[in-house]
Amino acid sequence: MSEVTYKIVRHFAGDYPNVTMLTGLTLKEAKSWCNDPETSSTTCKHPNSLEITERFGPWFDGFDEE
Repeated sequence: MSEVTYKIVRHFAGDYPNVTMLTGLTLKEAKSWCNDPETSSTTCKHPNSLEITERFGPWFDGFDEE
């Protein structure tokens, strides 16, 4: 039996489609990714993340089982 893996999915408000950011992660890795303040438009501070917010509006990264 193979180990369950997870993918990071960026969710956008509005009409923008969700985007898979990473695949093949452990649950611990996925949770760690999503706990980073840079993975949400409401808490990010990095210029690249702020640019994403400016272009697409509210967003956040979540994880799903693959």
